[in-house]
Amino acid sequence: MNCIAILDIGKTNKKLFLINEQYHIVYERGLSFPETKDEDGDNCEDIHLLTQWVKDSLQELTTQPAFHVKAMNFSTYGASFVYLNEQGEVIAPLYNYLKSYPGSLQDAFYNKYGGQQQICSETASPALGSLNSGLQLYRIKEQQPALFKQIRYALHLPQYVSYLVSGKMMTDITSIGCHTMLWDFAHKQYHPWVKEEGLEEKLPAIFPGDEVVEINNFKIGPGLHDSSAALIPYLESFREPFILISTGTWCITLNPFNNQALTPEELGQDCLCYLTYQGRPVKAARLFAGNEHEQQVRRLSEYYQTPVNYYQQIAFDPAIFAHLQATAVKEAPLSGKDLLQASRFAHRSLSDFTSYEIAYHQLIMDLMEQQQHSTALVTTGTAVRRIFVDGGFGKNPVYMHMLAAAFPQMEVFAASVAQATAIGAALAIHRHWNNQALPGDLVQMRHYAVNRELAYR
Repeated sequence: MNCIAILDIGKTNKKLFLINEQYHIVYERGLSFPETKDEDGDNCEDIHLLTQWVKDSLQELTTQPAFHVKAMNFSTYGASFVYLNEQGEVIAPLYNYLKSYPGSLQDAFYNKYGGQQQICSETASPALGSLNSGLQLYRIKEQQPALFKQIRYALHLPQYVSYLVSGKMMTDITSIGCHTMLWDFAHKQYHPWVKEEGLEEKLPAIFPGDEVVEINNFKIGPGLHDSSAALIPYLESFREPFILISTGTWCITLNPFNNQALTPEELGQDCLCYLTYQGRPVKAARLFAGNEHEQQVRRLSEYYQTPVNYYQQIAFDPAIFAHLQATAVKEAPLSGKDLLQASRFAHRSLSDFTSYEIAYHQLIMDLMEQQQHSTALVTTGTAVRRIFVDGGFGKNPVYMHMLAAAFPQMEVFAASVAQATAIGAALAIHRHWNNQALPGDLVQMRHYAVNRELAYR
């Protein structure tokens, strides 16, 4: 059976997939391993364990006689650099993107390059400390000059994994175009500060995300940032403008059909831009709604003495929704920034609700107030008429019905692609390994229609 192998590397789980020419997963192996610590005692990925796992996975492929593996690609979490010396050896920890960033160093950087607002706007990156991976390399230059001098190549994690297989040093546009502060979106090149600080010479040449390195007729892709990879099945399946709300701990609204530059107001409300593997900007808005939901259902569980996952049994009840709308006390509107912090539900008294079901509907209504604002930041003024929701909330009927009510002018679908990041990484290099046409059922969908009477007032 002809297949492509994909290494899909998350913070917790590392997975090896074999995907056949019809884009069905025919083999899967997963592993997680403990973190280690960097020189400051902060937790970080163990790059040596990860390297060994990649090599072991390659070895595993040779023991699968039922499969003819024609190609390989990679999707990994972003905002993480691997630092190599002239000999291609790892010479530093794989620093965690959640590592705290020195405020004084960050301030000095912004002051040097025109102020925070200007550089955030030009690089389409909110100020996120170590999550701006370009600032990780800048920090090494300023605080560990001897290490900086040793670094010959700085590879984002997807390209490091690709390098382990292909031996070729590459940079990929999806990794440098994701809140790194490295990329000047207006001029489609590295921002001037990258050259001025001597970073550009440590970044290998940009390699197209849909090209491959060929070794003995085996095709090796350059690897992709996972958020960009997960969007590819949707971009390949639909031509009409759409947005994807990717839900998990974060609910990220991705709009590949919005070319407007980010405004300072949008940057201040957690908007940013990604780049597709073809270099197109994807405007995105982030909301910490999955985390808020998790906290509040714990609170509901304690108050009503129910299992924590009891909400999974709750069906959408139009009567409860209509009642809550009709009896809602007119609350002062919140400003954009305040609206994105915590939901109103955190401040509500549970004694006001006579049942778990009513309280849960109110929780989703309050989250939807935030989601409506966050999604509108990147959809207003665009031709988008379809919303796809994947991840946890896509399986939640209360959320989906309320989303349809919040956007009555849109078609709303729960959509899912099994292992979307892995499938996306395979699709990016489709023409190099697969002669079959793309299947029409890559995305599974369920439509949620809204009762016009229930649309948000």
